[in-house]
Amino acid sequence: MTAPSDFNMAIPGHIDPVPVPRDLVPRRDGRIDLLGLSKADLRMALETSQLEPKQAKLRAKQLWHWIYNRGVTDFALMTDISKTMQPWLAQRFVVSRPEVIEAQVSTDGTRKWLLRTDDGQDYEMVFIPDADRGTLCVSSQIGCTLNCRFCHTGTMRLVRNLTPGEIVGQVMLARDNLGEWPSLSEGRLLTNIVLMGMGEPLYNFDNVRDALKIVMDGEGISLSRRRITLSTSGVVPMMARAGAEINVNLAVSLHGVTKEVRDELVPLNRKYGIEEVLQACADYPGVNNARRITFEYVMIRDKNDSDADARELVRLIKKFDLPAKVNLIPFNPWPGADYECSLPDRIRAFSSIVFGAGISAPVRTPRGRDIDAACGQLKTASEKKSRAELDRLAEEKQAALG
Repeated sequence: MTAPSDFNMAIPGHIDPVPVPRDLVPRRDGRIDLLGLSKADLRMALETSQLEPKQAKLRAKQLWHWIYNRGVTDFALMTDISKTMQPWLAQRFVVSRPEVIEAQVSTDGTRKWLLRTDDGQDYEMVFIPDADRGTLCVSSQIGCTLNCRFCHTGTMRLVRNLTPGEIVGQVMLARDNLGEWPSLSEGRLLTNIVLMGMGEPLYNFDNVRDALKIVMDGEGISLSRRRITLSTSGVVPMMARAGAEINVNLAVSLHGVTKEVRDELVPLNRKYGIEEVLQACADYPGVNNARRITFEYVMIRDKNDSDADARELVRLIKKFDLPAKVNLIPFNPWPGADYECSLPDRIRAFSSIVFGAGISAPVRTPRGRDIDAACGQLKTASEKKSRAELDRLAEEKQAALG
């Protein structure tokens, strides 16, 4: 639900008012959702419910472990919390999960979930299993403002940013479905996270940063920053801030090597041009041969796939002395798209030129195309299905749960 502006609230035992974060505003049922709160805010939530500060500190540590290390949502199952405290917590708080409206599985094993927020907005997440890893593609916004011409999500209007809880909730839900609790450092199915779902992560910076800090916390989900990749279309001022405050791996949606083509495909290029974006990549902290910048490059027939385009891509990367990898992505069609995928021979020729210059340029195998889960295909089902059909799916799900 939409929260009002930050406000001050007096806490028992304190003389001065303490600012209460937006996330501590109760839900419609009067309870506060603990999912997505930082450690400090989790403790504050307990204090604002008149728990003595020393007790609040202890309970916050216990709750953090149960929520993010054990994946528990029911206070009654938190066995080191007293039986008298458990109902007290349940009356005041909740540990939520996103509501699942629809879950689909591709013939290649890719999974896609259509999720709904408390205020009735829909968004999607995708899990891609591979032999050596499992990657969760996470959304950061409902809709998008960038209007990238080749991207189905880009045809949506921006509804709103996802909260830290709604972002972390995607990871929690995926681990629920994969049976990955308690949190383990080895043997995980979900090994990697990419912020490549719906939205531009750097236009929701604060919420993305706060969510990823929870994901990386060693006492909870404990996923290494080297296993997390944030993808941006090139929001240059925020790239430096992302490096300073999050410092996960960086991927840049390039898709064109000339101003004319990139202006068309990625309109943000008109504000932050190619060379400005590449300089921001060169300045990104920790970039080296072991931690390369990834450039995403969608292969579109007769638009950006010529030998000349490949050679210009190499020139630009070498000009900025960038340790880089180029992911070549065959264009994934969607109804109404203005483009076609490059021919296989053309993609191979493009890749060979880049590889020949000493830059890795693998061709990504499309995954989940049959359920519209491939790169550039995500779009909330509220824009693909009628609201009545979605409500029917939700009612069927509830009936199945009894």
